[in-house]
Amino acid sequence: MAGLTLENINKIYPNGFQATYDISLDVEDGEFLVLVGPSGCGKSTALRMIAGLEDISSGKLTIGGRVVNDVEPKDRDIAMVFQNYALYPHMTVADNIGFALKLARLPKTEISERVNKAAAILDLTDQLDRKPGQLSGGQRQRVAMGRAIVRQPSAFLMDEPLSNLDAKLRVAMRAEIAALQHDLGVTTVYVTHDQVEAMTMGDRVAVLNKGYLMQVDTPQDLYDRPDNVFVAGFIGSPSMNLVAGRLEGTPEAPVAVLGAERISIDPLAEGSALREHLNTDLVIGLRPEDLEDVVIAVDAPADRQITATARLVESLGSEIIVHFPMDAPQYIVEDAIDDDAEKGLGKDEETDVYVARLSPRSPVRNGAEITMAVDSSRFHYFDLATGNAIR
Repeated sequence: MAGLTLENINKIYPNGFQATYDISLDVEDGEFLVLVGPSGCGKSTALRMIAGLEDISSGKLTIGGRVVNDVEPKDRDIAMVFQNYALYPHMTVADNIGFALKLARLPKTEISERVNKAAAILDLTDQLDRKPGQLSGGQRQRVAMGRAIVRQPSAFLMDEPLSNLDAKLRVAMRAEIAALQHDLGVTTVYVTHDQVEAMTMGDRVAVLNKGYLMQVDTPQDLYDRPDNVFVAGFIGSPSMNLVAGRLEGTPEAPVAVLGAERISIDPLAEGSALREHLNTDLVIGLRPEDLEDVVIAVDAPADRQITATARLVESLGSEIIVHFPMDAPQYIVEDAIDDDAEKGLGKDEETDVYVARLSPRSPVRNGAEITMAVDSSRFHYFDLATGNAIR
């Protein structure tokens, strides 16, 4: 097993397009790190540079303490699992799993032993004599995993391996992959565009946007303490409500102004960076679950409530998702590193719709007026110009 280190990794293509900007990451030995972000953010490019399938324009990549910038992919001691499985259709499952070992000219007895062991781990023992065309999507993905396992590499690299599976199978397979990685203890870098997948699988998650590394943290800390508006808006489903608002009042009695709504917040402690942002414009964020119907809220002070009309009510059994308009300009996350902050302000009335995640005991109905308690102690604050968190 081995750790990975990326130091100021840049990728610039011959046409001048820059895919990654100074990406620096330390992946510990045995860690499961997930790279996540929207399409085109540079996550797959970063993975392919680790694998050696893309040249590194500048920066340094080390695997197990060895600089591998100029090392051929086959000599990096890594195994990659692709999105399309890349199985040989004319070979049996056993032959597919053991193909790399055969190329390495290992003894037949050792190949058979390793293949059988991997098949047992992946519940493929009964499928070893079948060909890929006779397998389900989940089984084919297990075969691709088996081919990586038998090589006993220093690290696994996985490029959206579940994207071709249906929703139910994806949920099952992501649990299987996470458990398998935990059991094997192999350093793993996993790429996905699905933030739910990232949050449920990774020991840590690295969020990328337009080639920049926005934040690296544990899933819970990403959710609770996003470093910028991009991470705040990207992590979470439904995503965080982001409002272009203001902080007014005094440090002892501050008020968050969300359009026509004025919400009291707790006094600002000495040394709080928010004291410097009193009576200035900023972005205020609130997770949907930090709102609750006052009908069932335990403590709902009148100065910490919002009244709105429920435009759409989605009952999911375990929770109710309510979409409601509010007379406050919504902040639309397009590019968290763009200097033009005005680009983020939603001017269209249709964009100023917010989301609450309520208890299933709420009696709210479509088109009805609802008053919600606001847990203003859970507000997130971001600088309007830079998009960075204010703490």
